Parts: sequence; structure tokens; C-alpha cells
Amino acid sequence: MPFQKKSPRRCLRAGITGGIGSGKTTVCRIFEALGVPVYDADYRAKGLIQNDPSIRKSLVDIFGPEAYLPGGVYNRTFISEIVFRDPAKLAALNAAVHPALEKDSLDWHREKAGEGYPYTLKEAAILVESGGYRLLDALIVVTAPEDVRIRRVVARDGLQAADVRARIRNQLPEKEKIKLADFLIINDGRRLLLPQVWAVHQKLLALR
Repeated sequence: MPFQKKSPRRCLRAGITGGIGSGKTTVCRIFEALGVPVYDADYRAKGLIQNDPSIRKSLVDIFGPEAYLPGGVYNRTFISEIVFRDPAKLAALNAAVHPALEKDSLDWHREKAGEGYPYTLKEAAILVESGGYRLLDALIVVTAPEDVRIRRVVARDGLQAADVRARIRNQLPEKEKIKLADFLIINDGRRLLLPQVWAVHQKLLALR
């Protein structure tokens, strides 16, 4: 059964992360089906990048006026091509966006806590790299074998396998994320996800 709201106890902040193609978004949908509020950091970051004047200025300073198209829309393709080749630029992008994103996620969490939820989930690809996991009560890492991840991304995004491998190499190695995990969910296509998510859900409820 999904958990019930209106509990007077503390609302925990949990995070969920995993490398490209690990299937963390699929896992999040299961948590949502259990009634858990999920903060999609990638989606919220897009809104901040588009609308926050200080972030816009920072990105233009870092990447030049091409960071935004003539109509003012964020030039995601242009930026992505740069940061996947240049780790320093990727770090600069994250540094420009992360403080505002962390404030937004904390405000969102407080809102959900006020509604009586036992815990919330923050879904983000770089929870470990940004250090954001340190501000959370628990970290869930979704993992899958590299060949499975590559097949998923090729099928989903139409990329070449070599391009996916390059993106994986540009991310923090999965084993480093696993070292920091409080909970591990294996999404290899063979193990059922629902029992794993249910077990983590019950353990998070018990932590309160």
C-alpha cells in the first residue's frame, strides 16, 4: 500500500542517481506510483536556465552569446556538445546552476514536508559529483551493466554505441557512486524492480 500523508514526524530527503541508461527515471516512476513525491532535477534545471537572469548571465559569460538562441531559448545542443568534450566547461556549467537548483529543491521539499509526506526523492544524474548527496538523508543508486546501458540509450536516443560509451566515460565511474549508496537498485533487465523499490521504500519509512 502507498504510504499515508499527515504524519507529524520529520520528512526525510532521499536522493536517487545513476549513470546514463541505468533506468533511474523508470525506478522513480515506481516510487511515484507508491505516492512518493519526486523532484526531477534535470527538468527543474531547464526552467532555471531558461528563466533565472543570473544563471543566464553566467552561461553567456562561460559559453558566449551562442548559449542562447536569438529568441532567448537556451541552446541546449550547443552547450551539450561543448561540455561532453570539456570537463572544465561541464564543471563551470554545474557551478553556475547548482546553487539555484539546490535552493529550488529545498524549497520544494519543504512544501512537500508541509503537506505531510514521510519522505521525498530528488532525482539527479550528478548528485554525487555535485556533492548534493551530502545534504540528503539517504542516497539510492540505480545500477546496470554497461552493455545494457548502452543498448538502452541507443534505442532511446538513436545514438551510436560509441557516442554512448564516450558519455559514460565522461561521467563519474559507477563504482564510485555505489560506494556512497545507502540503497542499491539493480536494473539489469533480469531482476524485478518492484520488489527492490518496495524494500527501499519500507526501509526509508522505518528511518523516520
